[in-house]
Amino acid sequence: MGGLKISKLKLKHQIFLIVLFSVIIFTFMEAYFYFSFYNLTQTRAANYGNKIIEQTRQKIDSVFNDIKISTNIAVDNRKIQEFTTAEDDYTRDIDIGNYVIDLMEYMRSFNSYVNGIVINDNAGRKVYSIDTKTGDIFFLNQYHDFINKYKNDSEALKKGRFTDLLKDEKTGNEYFFYVVPIIESIGGVHFSKRTGFCSIMVNTGKLQELIENTELTPHSTLYILNSSNEVIASNQASFRGVLFEDILSADRESLTSGVKTRINGEKVIVQQKGLEQADGWSIVSIIPVHELTSDMNPIKNNSIIAGIGIILSLFILGYFFLNNLTRPVMGLVADMRKIGKREAGFRVKVRSTNEVGVLAYDINRMIDKMEDMSSHVIHTQARLYESELNKKQAEFSALQSQINPHFLYNTLNCISSIGLEYGSKEIAQITSCMSKIFRYSVKEDELVRISEEIECIKAYLNIISIRYENKFAMEVRIDEKLLDLQTPKMILQPIVENAVYHGLERVDAGGQLKVTGYIDAKGDICFTITDSGRGMEEEKLGHIKAKLDTEDPDRGSGKSIGLSNINNRIKLLFGEGYGVVEIVSRMGYGTAVTVKIPALK
Repeated sequence: MGGLKISKLKLKHQIFLIVLFSVIIFTFMEAYFYFSFYNLTQTRAANYGNKIIEQTRQKIDSVFNDIKISTNIAVDNRKIQEFTTAEDDYTRDIDIGNYVIDLMEYMRSFNSYVNGIVINDNAGRKVYSIDTKTGDIFFLNQYHDFINKYKNDSEALKKGRFTDLLKDEKTGNEYFFYVVPIIESIGGVHFSKRTGFCSIMVNTGKLQELIENTELTPHSTLYILNSSNEVIASNQASFRGVLFEDILSADRESLTSGVKTRINGEKVIVQQKGLEQADGWSIVSIIPVHELTSDMNPIKNNSIIAGIGIILSLFILGYFFLNNLTRPVMGLVADMRKIGKREAGFRVKVRSTNEVGVLAYDINRMIDKMEDMSSHVIHTQARLYESELNKKQAEFSALQSQINPHFLYNTLNCISSIGLEYGSKEIAQITSCMSKIFRYSVKEDELVRISEEIECIKAYLNIISIRYENKFAMEVRIDEKLLDLQTPKMILQPIVENAVYHGLERVDAGGQLKVTGYIDAKGDICFTITDSGRGMEEEKLGHIKAKLDTEDPDRGSGKSIGLSNINNRIKLLFGEGYGVVEIVSRMGYGTAVTVKIPALK
């Protein structure tokens, strides 16, 4: 008893350590999963924001690049340069001005992001193509004062530049422009000098639509900022045209890859990317973190609940095992190992009266029943297998034995008829063919090459040709790929015989008999025997098809004997799905019978 108690305590200690170790490991795993999941959601949020802002940046850069390209083409145009250098007002306004206006109209209609185009020379003369809705701004002193600082800017004289916002004092509308100097390059007296400038009004409404159509989370914000940090466009209407102070307070370098910060007490990810086509311009996105990770919160919460539940379950199970199941279960395991080693007559010891004891008792009873059932099943299966084998063999032999006498009876009638009528050498030919067919039919092999089956059919057709003095046109067309494959013996000759005696014999000269063989779409072999004979009525055809669906062939006489025998032979050999698969017949048009077997090498 003392040894048993010591052994029992050691086992409890081991189970306690296992449970405690499992709880500790699982707690660490749960903590690791939680923090990994938290970091994953943050990374996912940053990547999503970066993807959105990068897509938007590419779109806006593409818009600005199109504006710059079309504008540069315009300022390099010879006619536009001549317009800014022409001294003669008539030449400039009539000869050149109409062309310049047409060119600007084309540029504006071609690019929907251009609202207006104005070309000025150094003397203040100008030509323009403008949208009537926004064109008034070009004629206001406010516009001239605004644009003069860019005309006189030495940096702006070197290349084109996107301006800051111009707010119309009357209407409150906001505009910005792309200003490009016109440098004379046609070889005149002003060669390589600035002769004027081109001012393009950019359609801020189209930029606003582009920003508003960007797919973001419900409360995310996207901005286009110019070099003065003015908001050119945003999906938040209240921020347009206002200096973006909350963004200016962040670290601009870290904004490129995304910065987690708080705006108005809410955790957000802020990202900024500069535009390649506009110096100092940028795209800024502000995405609330909780909107990017909200769909993941249920998983996180469920994992925490599940972790706590599992830890509690481990403690409860450990306590249960330590106090109730350790000894009887270990004894049960030891006994089951002996049973697993097939120790004859061994049974589980019942060590307790609780559920484990009941389980041990039931196991013993189950083992007794299993031994009895196994013995009974083995003897029963042996008897059934032997009985089934004998039955199938008897059916097979009976089916095969019905074919040859039926065929020999008809063939001998042919020989007798010819002998009585002619007494000629045709008897020798028929006898020779008959000998070949008979030798083939009594072969012991059940499976033969298809080429042998075809030779048997040709021998039979030779007999028929002599018997009916070539009354019928007969054709055998078999795919050469089939000749070396195997088929059950004597499955085609009875069908050909039926076609002659029940179909073609009752019609005048001119009948046709065709035997074809091919591989269908499923890779099975199909033989079709077609005659142009008398055909069958629908009632008789239905009777024959019904006979084919029964397991026992018709023991009477008639056309269905051969078909039933052949169908049952093939099904016994290869199973359902094979045999006589189709019979098509129509009175006055003939009959077609299709037989299917598997492709066997």
